Amino acid sequence: MTDPNPSWTPAPSSAWEPAGTSPVPPRRRLGGELFSKDRPWLNVLLFVVTFVSTFVVGFSWSASYLFADRPAADPSFKAGSWIFRDSRVIVLSAVYAVVLMTILLAHEMGHYWTCRRYGLNATLPFFIPAPTLIGTLGAFIKIRSPISRKKQLFDVGIAGPLAGFVFAVPALAAGLALSKVVPALPREDAIVFGEPLLLKILGSFILPNLGPGYDVILHPVAFAGWVGVLVTALNLFPLGQLDGGHIAYAVFGRKTRVLSRAVLAIFLVMAAFFWAGWLIWFLILILMGVKHPRIADEDAPLGGTRRVLFAAIAAIFILSFIPAPVEEYNLIELIRSLGR
Repeated sequence: MTDPNPSWTPAPSSAWEPAGTSPVPPRRRLGGELFSKDRPWLNVLLFVVTFVSTFVVGFSWSASYLFADRPAADPSFKAGSWIFRDSRVIVLSAVYAVVLMTILLAHEMGHYWTCRRYGLNATLPFFIPAPTLIGTLGAFIKIRSPISRKKQLFDVGIAGPLAGFVFAVPALAAGLALSKVVPALPREDAIVFGEPLLLKILGSFILPNLGPGYDVILHPVAFAGWVGVLVTALNLFPLGQLDGGHIAYAVFGRKTRVLSRAVLAIFLVMAAFFWAGWLIWFLILILMGVKHPRIADEDAPLGGTRRVLFAAIAAIFILSFIPAPVEEYNLIELIRSLGR
């Protein structure tokens, strides 16, 4: 993704100011000093720390892949700290971190190299380490140059999701082929992840004989691919400073405001019935701002090729979107559990 403040700067105000008005002096924005000049040491440091955080989180998914079905097959099996010293767990954790970081890096470099193509001044990616289920909050770049042309806005916005998706799909497919099909496991205290349409399609080819009464324990590579697909979908929502917001504004112009409000309302519905995390996304996006800055040539035609790319990225969103990334954690269920 791209940094929401103020990566995407509108054209100079004189491009659309009414006659007789004075230019509004620029406001100092949070983080302006931090991003005012290149600090490659910071980019490298955050990359390394994020790699470590994803590697540590990878221990959990690697241990689950190797041992989740062992208690059913061997009632005497006892899990312990020894699991995390197992060389197989360590190797798989590193593989998970490498694959996930590669997908995220591809996404951000898609933005970065497109900026370079247009002569736009942009930073290298800033990765965000975090103690989450996946080990990171993603990454962003900071675009210092004003983006005033529709084609630039569209191309920079779409390049990241396309690049990330190209890397996420083979990871998901290869990891799915390495995943384990086991008799259905107990659901108590288990985390069940939602399935995007892409995973269902790939699964029908890679695991065609999977029937009722069986579960799939994802290989860490498949889980990294799943995360990459989820990141792609999250960034493609047509809101404000998200990649999808830039793409939608390039295609629909000011009509995007109505679309953004509708998407925010959908977030609240999805939080109630599918996944409570949509409420967090709702609040984050409200804080980021859902209004997109104007561009100088927003009424100019986009062109046939880019409209085809828009149709392709819309299809990618449909394939990648997961209504409930973590199942059975919607607001209604959580409220019910508090009343028990």
